Amino acid sequence: MAKCVFKGVATALITPFAEDGSVNYDKLAELTHTQIEQGINALVPCGTTGEKSTLRHEEHVRVIETVVKAAAGRVPVIAGTGSNDTLYSVELSQAAVAVGADALLTVTPYYNKTSQSGLIEHFTYIADRVTKPLILYNIPSRTGMNILPETYAALSRHPMIAGVKEANGDFSAMARTRMLCGEDFAIYAGNDDQTLPVASLGGAGVISVLSNLLPGQMANLTALALGGDFAGALRLQNRLLPLMNALLADVNPIPIKAAMTLAGFAAGRCRMPLAAPSPALTGRLRQEMAALGLAVN
Repeated sequence: MAKCVFKGVATALITPFAEDGSVNYDKLAELTHTQIEQGINALVPCGTTGEKSTLRHEEHVRVIETVVKAAAGRVPVIAGTGSNDTLYSVELSQAAVAVGADALLTVTPYYNKTSQSGLIEHFTYIADRVTKPLILYNIPSRTGMNILPETYAALSRHPMIAGVKEANGDFSAMARTRMLCGEDFAIYAGNDDQTLPVASLGGAGVISVLSNLLPGQMANLTALALGGDFAGALRLQNRLLPLMNALLADVNPIPIKAAMTLAGFAAGRCRMPLAAPSPALTGRLRQEMAALGLAVN
């Protein structure tokens, strides 16, 4: 398997949009700088939080390139390049590598769901055709497709497959994955509120939504958890938990973009079909952010 891409916290970056709905590349570069300055260990453009599904191919590649240039080698950039079309995932992965991505995040196929053997073929086909490591992305709530521990075991033997962003919430399965794959296969929490339990199972960190807004606090939480200070990590996670829960109150990234806007960052609204945040959600976010001492517009 490939060498671990990062340990700690990676931010699943939002994609800022201007009022006309176009990508605001200047704000994206600004966000990249802020994240790194506040201690983030890696950056993930064009994931679920980055609204990958509504980015045109040219936008997708330019978003990755913008983050790569702004990061300037300070932290790894892990580009979201998954697709339910294996050949297109290869095309997008190769384009991401060409503009400087350090690794690739590849989600399970969605809609035209496949079998476990199909997953092995799909990810192996991509991994055979790229020169940067793959981090698999398992999020059954979005795709209707779950990767089993035995499938991870088969895939972990590939020299370009480095780990997984695990968002299935099945801790028993994660423990079995760790047992079957060994310590060199990196398991990252796919949900902020699972940072601590995944670390306790030998995980390598988290790919975080909340860190768009609170990069320093998520970096601290992850460092505590990975350092074995589970009591300290639990105290901080419990403090952040109400806001973590609020960010799950609507379809990601609607809540995080609303929270960023409340904090004064011009995130823009999500592209359709995602709707604008409801007044109830906005009020809840405002309340939880204020409880953490954040200045709220």
